[in-house]
Amino acid sequence: MAKMCLMMMSIMVGMTMNMVASAQIAPCYFIFGDSLVDNGNNNQLSSLARANYFPYGIDFPSGPTGRFCNGKTTVDVISQLLGFNDYITPYAFARGQDILRGVNYASAAAGIREETGRQLGGRIAFAGQVANHVNTVSQVMNILGNQGQASDHLSKCIYSIGLGSNDYLNNYFMPAFYSTGSQYSPENFSDDLIARYTDQLRILYNNGARKFALIGVGAIGCSPNQLAQNSEDGTTCDDKVNSANRIFNSKLIAIVDYFNQNTPDAKFTYINAYGIFQDIVTNPARYGFTNTNAGCCGVGRNNGQITCLPGQAPCLNRNEYVFWDAFHPGEAANVVIGTRSFRRAAASDAHPYDIEQLANL
Repeated sequence: MAKMCLMMMSIMVGMTMNMVASAQIAPCYFIFGDSLVDNGNNNQLSSLARANYFPYGIDFPSGPTGRFCNGKTTVDVISQLLGFNDYITPYAFARGQDILRGVNYASAAAGIREETGRQLGGRIAFAGQVANHVNTVSQVMNILGNQGQASDHLSKCIYSIGLGSNDYLNNYFMPAFYSTGSQYSPENFSDDLIARYTDQLRILYNNGARKFALIGVGAIGCSPNQLAQNSEDGTTCDDKVNSANRIFNSKLIAIVDYFNQNTPDAKFTYINAYGIFQDIVTNPARYGFTNTNAGCCGVGRNNGQITCLPGQAPCLNRNEYVFWDAFHPGEAANVVIGTRSFRRAAASDAHPYDIEQLANL
């Protein structure tokens, strides 16, 4: 079994390296999201949602950076597959010509709604991330000399957006801090989120974005944190949470179809992170995983009641754990998710394009 697991991981890593070797297929990559893809923006904030300490980054070449992972995030994997020779710089540190290759605006604890994650302190909500991008666009215009050249450059960039998880985890399903769970049905709450999300997409479009990859919300009810709190056996996912996530995702797909039908000069696609994750936990041995319900690093039941503490010793067999901590996948899972987002392994992984196809349109 150990040999088979190592073989599967070798196959995945080999596939990734083969695609990295290809030429760069997008001039720039702009990233909007939360802790799943934050690579250092929250380091500058007064926030409990920070990961710029060991053992975060234990498997990353430069150590702790602010990534909520032992190593690479999904967007790190995607940036390599797009052909970039280095990772996309966080907005907090992006300067000068560097912004022409893209910027990562993601912020841990951020949501689509402004109040989401407020109990954790500072964070940059989706609207704030988009406002930061509008500032970047003005800098791109200054660097390239005029609006026409800037528009041409931006029209070829990939824009990936992955938000919504915290609106459920750190808002709707947190009644001690928020009233949304009693104010909205799951259906109505998803409608509210989608309306706000759509407004921000329009701003991005009006500022030159033309290639959008909308990342669906994952199966939050299967995270070690939710299993620790809501699962009697520690393995059965919370379907109340997952059901709400599926409602949101179905409307995200509808957004993709709407924009593709009504903005002919832009291309939108949906990345089925929920489905890819479900395949991983349903068939873990296929990908070399032996643990799908506990964090490699954490405290309490499922290592999911408290996230990874500073200086804590994580598990040694990290590539066998789907989850790194109470909420976030480890690098091994991110390689699978990122690779299948870039080049789908099943038709259901992306609709209507995978990211590689989107970049080549």
